[in-house]
Amino acid sequence: MPTTAPQTTDELYQALQDNDRRPYGRTRTVTAEELVDAAEQFAEPVPLVHALLELQEAYTYGSEPRKSPVVFARLLTLFDEQPDIFDDRLRHMLFWRFKWVSNALRALPEIPLASLRQWLTEMRDRYEKAGLGLHPYYGQAYQLAAHVGEDTALAYELWAGRSRTRLSDCEACEICERALYHLTAGDDERALRAWEPVLAGKESCQEEPARSLSYALLPLLRTGRTDRARELHLAGYRGCRRNPSMSGEVGRHLEFCALTGNEARGLELLAENRNLFDEVDSPLDQLDFLTGVEVLLQRVGSLGHGELPAAGYAGRTWTVAGLRAEVRDRADDLATRFDARNGTAAHTSRRRARLDRAPLLDTLELTLRTRSLDDVTPASPVAATAVRPDAAVPDSLPELILRARTSDEQGHPDAQACWVRLRTLVAARDYTHPDDPAVGPLARLRADLLADEANRAGERDRFADAAALHEEAAALYEDAGAPGDAALARACVLLATAEIPAEGADGPEAKAAALTAAHASLVRMHEETPGLTPHQEARLLRLRATALALRLQTTGSEEHVAPVFAEADRLRAFATRHDLAGQISGAQLLRATTYAISGDLPTAVTETDALLERLKAHGPAWHLPRTLGLRGRLQLVLQEPQAAYTDLAEGLRLAADWPGDTVDPTRLHTDLAEACLRLGRPDEALRHLTRSAELDLRRGSRPDAYCTYSNAAQLSLDLGRVEDCIALLDSLLAEPDVAAGELDDRLVAQLRLTRARALHTGEDLKAATAEFVALAAESAGWDDDPGSHAMIAAETAVLLAESGDFGRAREAADQALAAHARAPRYEHLSNSLRELARLQAQQQGPDGLPDALAVLADAGRVADEARAAGYEAHGRSLDTALAYEHGRVNAYAGAYEDALAALEQALALLGEPGREDDDRAGEWAECVRLAGAVEGLYLERPAPARTRLDAAIARLTALGHTEETEPLTSLAARLRDEE
Repeated sequence: MPTTAPQTTDELYQALQDNDRRPYGRTRTVTAEELVDAAEQFAEPVPLVHALLELQEAYTYGSEPRKSPVVFARLLTLFDEQPDIFDDRLRHMLFWRFKWVSNALRALPEIPLASLRQWLTEMRDRYEKAGLGLHPYYGQAYQLAAHVGEDTALAYELWAGRSRTRLSDCEACEICERALYHLTAGDDERALRAWEPVLAGKESCQEEPARSLSYALLPLLRTGRTDRARELHLAGYRGCRRNPSMSGEVGRHLEFCALTGNEARGLELLAENRNLFDEVDSPLDQLDFLTGVEVLLQRVGSLGHGELPAAGYAGRTWTVAGLRAEVRDRADDLATRFDARNGTAAHTSRRRARLDRAPLLDTLELTLRTRSLDDVTPASPVAATAVRPDAAVPDSLPELILRARTSDEQGHPDAQACWVRLRTLVAARDYTHPDDPAVGPLARLRADLLADEANRAGERDRFADAAALHEEAAALYEDAGAPGDAALARACVLLATAEIPAEGADGPEAKAAALTAAHASLVRMHEETPGLTPHQEARLLRLRATALALRLQTTGSEEHVAPVFAEADRLRAFATRHDLAGQISGAQLLRATTYAISGDLPTAVTETDALLERLKAHGPAWHLPRTLGLRGRLQLVLQEPQAAYTDLAEGLRLAADWPGDTVDPTRLHTDLAEACLRLGRPDEALRHLTRSAELDLRRGSRPDAYCTYSNAAQLSLDLGRVEDCIALLDSLLAEPDVAAGELDDRLVAQLRLTRARALHTGEDLKAATAEFVALAAESAGWDDDPGSHAMIAAETAVLLAESGDFGRAREAADQALAAHARAPRYEHLSNSLRELARLQAQQQGPDGLPDALAVLADAGRVADEARAAGYEAHGRSLDTALAYEHGRVNAYAGAYEDALAALEQALALLGEPGREDDDRAGEWAECVRLAGAVEGLYLERPAPARTRLDAAIARLTALGHTEETEPLTSLAARLRDEE
């Protein structure tokens, strides 16, 4: 909003122009109201006309239909009193907006039907008096008939059968009305045929295609075009979300989710559009929106999830059931009011038809992040632990406790189900501990539960929590008279403490020292603790080996390899003597991973093969998925993706038999994604990435999940699945921890950066530029990462240039250059600067040449720096690319001699291509083509241009680069034709 009122008409017009760039909503509307007040101070009325037109537009697209007719009445009075102040453009706008008033009055049930008809008469009379065609009038008459629920056949023919005029609605809007006429008649196919130009993007306007897309979703499903429906849902929803003037469209997208098994996504979209409950002032739009909301809530409730939280009216929290009751009452009231005004039952009947519609599909995968209602149900701490569905849990309490301990000693996954059940029982106020010597005292059971909780914490890298819980368990074991278990718990404390990142310590060296000390303490504890059972002693040996294995992972030092093998062999020998299958497997797995870390991959594979044979023969079966996963990863490193895929897929299949806490399927999915990419199956890779990320989210590993999702988003963008990419990132950025700023800001920035690039690829330049500008401003404060700021600022400069804002583009480029001076990004910055120069010359011609050449001079300095630093570009040579861009920039600006000289330099730098050099052949051919065009067409020297082209064609043909000759041949033919 302007800080001070405009004092001159020039300031007013500038303020109106600035406000026109704002999105529709309260800020734009309030500013427009203030500018009307400011315009009234000027003696001449024309500024007031412009201000009133802006205000009516703000009311119309801000969903405030009650105010739009009032503003138009003032405009009409000015027209009647001073028609000469309305030039052709203003007069056109005035008569166009008769339709806006018709739409506004129709949306208000308090306006009598007679008044609506009277307004249409006023519109017809004024059009006739002004000598304007009546096609727009008949269009409004048809829309009123359709709204009321009258027989529309005659009204439709009177409108559709007439010739269009300059004041008719745009083609896209009229296509939508024709399609809706056929849709109401029950003819889905004819409606879709009518819609096709809009659905295909050939016709558009302020409201289209978003409006048509929302209506076309269900007909597409009913006619079996599910893939098209999915595609248009993603594109269409993005065009209407959070927009008060398109709340009805949002409601239809919610309905679409409810009818395709995407109820969880529907609730997510409802939360994103919570503002619409309070910002939509149009009763007709409210009715449309609320009915779509009720369809969704009704479906969620019917599936047994009425107590889920839902986003609704401000001021209180809502459940699905509670919000549905509120929405139903409000929407029923609105439908009743419209029907009372219209004298029909049309709106109640239409509403009932939507609510009675059965789901059209059991499930349709709409986004890369497919979730069910169970996935969004808040989980209790107990439920958060994965349990095998068919895990046998004894009913007898003593038997349950003993089963839990035995399973835990074996490492059997069913131990988790037992601990979960016991945790619930012990927490109950009426719990009574069994008086059974085999079970032992309550203190021992509580220690068991603490030890299990500590293990879960350690698996999630919460080492400090794990150490504290193990310490507490050790004390309880001592109290319960279980010294062996107490010693084992204290051993776990030693290892967990060694893994806690040291404050201010020197990274890997400090951790390696801590693990060395922990191992020494574990050895002493082992030697000094008598009376250990075989199970306890094996666990202690396993901890000793683990400490050294972690040290090797930390340092990668060759001197740390042999000690790991020694501990692993000691564990294997002990476990073999006592027939502890799980520990034998663990020791062999540790040997295989140690070979892999030390770089001996063939031996690692041999060890893994032997372990798999043993597991198949002797078990334990739940170690198979992990071992297959290891062999799969080894095969990826050995460049055997098909073998890796086979093992990883089998590991994933077997992992489904066990809880996620036993076998980590997220790693299997991630590795399968890599295997799929190497096998040329990117769509399958994408599915594995998203599955891995969602599993990480469920287990609470949120940063890991977001990183994987970021990779998935980038892959989807690389595959050209732009809407999938945007929808995925929109969903992630709406997560509560992201919105609340709890996630790492750099990770969030990466998600936003990928989204901005996707918006740019999807040709939403305005939204992409806004996001890039915001990211450039934020990254300017990243003192520890100036390189990232350089890249972001450079891309921002290009987008600003595409928008024609070259002043801000230059500022962004200067920021990029300053950051580049601290952390060089030669290729990225050079590419961006060349593109900025090209855009300026292309859009501004000769006037933009000096600034464009100044930008290329900066790019030249970057190329010089890169050469001095010995940097080799991954793509085109920076020097040849710069010479080519000099040619192109000068050509755009009409400096053809300079352009030709630059292109000659580029060709000299490139040199003639070779037989196998396809990339350089293409670059060389393009330089020759542009040089030929400049020389032959613009400098009008066709003979030398043809000689140049013919020689290049002969050279490329001889080398087998026939595809590269096609544009050269075409240009040569054109030059001959023009002689």
